[in-house]
Amino acid sequence: MTEKWPMSKSRTIQTRLVLPPDTNNLQTIFGGKVLAYIDEIAAVTAMKHANLIVVTASIDSVDFLSSARVGDVLELEAVVCSTGRTSMEVFVTVHSMDLLTGETKLTTESFLTMVAMGTNNKPTPVAAVFPESEAEVRLFEKAQARRDHRKMRSELKH
Repeated sequence: MTEKWPMSKSRTIQTRLVLPPDTNNLQTIFGGKVLAYIDEIAAVTAMKHANLIVVTASIDSVDFLSSARVGDVLELEAVVCSTGRTSMEVFVTVHSMDLLTGETKLTTESFLTMVAMGTNNKPTPVAAVFPESEAEVRLFEKAQARRDHRKMRSELKH
């Protein structure tokens, strides 16, 4: 496939409220709940890029940097930052905001690999991406190193 789309085409933002059932005994959000949100926004983002159904191939990294508490608002932002033949690497950030104080914190960063599925439920080619902003250029330029790391990690398993 020779098409190229700007990374901004796939950019997706979701807002969530942290409620008591989402939290542990410390009244901070369960990591698994955050992972579910991350997987969902990554899928939506990849589908926006590919205009196809996608499946999660891997959650390559998740860094929990701070916690969110009951009453905080989570803002998730995702973008397709590189592509393979049928795969898309999606970068997701999660920020929490205390609406009473206005304090905002980066809570989580994650990279996922999503694969586009064709009508026969087989992986199908996707368009490439290109960066436009400085932040996108940094993500895009380091994509090959992340891909190499995933490959090395995969080889260690076998």
